[in-house]
Amino acid sequence: MQTRLPAIREADLILLRKFDTPTICNVVELFDLRPRTAGFMDKRIQACFPKLPPMVGYAATATFRSSAPPPAGNVYGSLDQQIASFAEMPGPPVVVFQDLDNPVASATFGEVMCTTYKTFGAAGLITSGAARDLDQVEALGFPCFADGVISAHGYCHIPQLGVPVHVGGVMIHPGDLLHGDRNGVTTIPNHLASAVADACPEYMAAEAIVLDYLKAGKVDAKGYAAARNGCKDRIDALARKLKALV
Repeated sequence: MQTRLPAIREADLILLRKFDTPTICNVVELFDLRPRTAGFMDKRIQACFPKLPPMVGYAATATFRSSAPPPAGNVYGSLDQQIASFAEMPGPPVVVFQDLDNPVASATFGEVMCTTYKTFGAAGLITSGAARDLDQVEALGFPCFADGVISAHGYCHIPQLGVPVHVGGVMIHPGDLLHGDRNGVTTIPNHLASAVADACPEYMAAEAIVLDYLKAGKVDAKGYAAARNGCKDRIDALARKLKALV
């Protein structure tokens, strides 16, 4: 597998982790490079551990099946190849599985897999399939996102590594930058990562105009309208600045 885009500065990754996923989505919208209904995973993909902080990393993609034994090898036969591929990532990988079984037959991950992934540097895991071992994985502090929970692992195996996958209504390519928290998961165009990170504080400052007014204690419709207009002006100015970058 080869990554598609160059590494993003570690400082930008650290900054992106400081903001929730809705704020990231709001800022990405300002570039007006994709429809506002695109780029983020739908409600099927839920945070398994909502109290964990935001997850940021590069997609390490794979497909998954568990409804029948693999044609050859054992159920964990591709795991060593998968973790070896992490070294090809420009930064922390996020393991992204597309479960090919319909309906989902059993859990994609559990304690052993997540302990392995975290030990080899992964920042989290996303699957269109199911989770298990929730207590044990939560204790690892390893962010996971799934479409439900199933107690058994079946004949789990990984047919393909490093291929485009379709998860939560989004096509994910190897190396795509992902951001996820209790609100869901979104992609961030890799070439915009630095600009998105830098713009988040400005976006939050704009929203604070309205929030601070509402928290001030004395409010009326006229004052609220003025606060909203002030917020809009700041966001519009930010959008113009961001669009000029691309």
